[in-house]
Amino acid sequence: MSAHELVETGHREIDDRRTLQNPCHGARSAFSSQAADGPRTRDLKLGKLALYQLSYHRAEADITPLSLLWHYASCSMPKRSLMPLLIGAAGAALVGLLVYGVLAQSPKRTLDEAIKQGRHPTAPAAGTSMPVLSGAGTRTLGSYRGHVVVLNFWASWCIPCQEEASILERAQHTLMRHGGTVLGVTFRDSSPDSTSFVKHYGVSYPNLRDTTGEFAEAFGTTQIPETFVIDSSGDVVAISRGEIDEAFLNHAIALAESV
Repeated sequence: MSAHELVETGHREIDDRRTLQNPCHGARSAFSSQAADGPRTRDLKLGKLALYQLSYHRAEADITPLSLLWHYASCSMPKRSLMPLLIGAAGAALVGLLVYGVLAQSPKRTLDEAIKQGRHPTAPAAGTSMPVLSGAGTRTLGSYRGHVVVLNFWASWCIPCQEEASILERAQHTLMRHGGTVLGVTFRDSSPDSTSFVKHYGVSYPNLRDTTGEFAEAFGTTQIPETFVIDSSGDVVAISRGEIDEAFLNHAIALAESV
């Protein structure tokens, strides 16, 4: 064996012993090898060779395994300095979950809680003025006070809204005999599309346009269809967050008329 080969063998044996004594040594060597062999390009701005991912967006997936990157990072910093980072990340995640929980529990869901407890909360935003869908002028929910109102949030692109249109239209004929009405409110829909929907499904009850979304927000409505049955005193007696059926609607209307 030549002197050069003896030196190379000695270096490998030293590296092997270092890896056994300190696993991080091997990780650094592997990482350095992959980084050195990675695609490079000359950084025209800096005038020096740079790793591709440091200078530009990679054109292909990074060849360095995520597990090796994490192992290298953990080996590169003392355990004492790594622990605060882990604790900080866990704390940030916990704060994020708490914030999400607060936002998910919308205060507008108090309507639902009241109904579950057998109470009839006052319908919110009754004074909010909204444009009439077909025709000129504006109306408010409050202008129908003294009559039973079936308030329905809908949009032309909503498939369940299309399916429940005939149920609402039949309810309208029943309500009209007692001075009540179905009141549709469009949700994130264009006026031409809403108007086409009304004509296509033969909708005869009045419809308003919630142009700002504030009216729907007051009822906690973020998805459609949703229906609120309101008695003549302006109180909510029944809520359907989702597509209604005839049995539910008939029962809710009877309840509103009996109050």
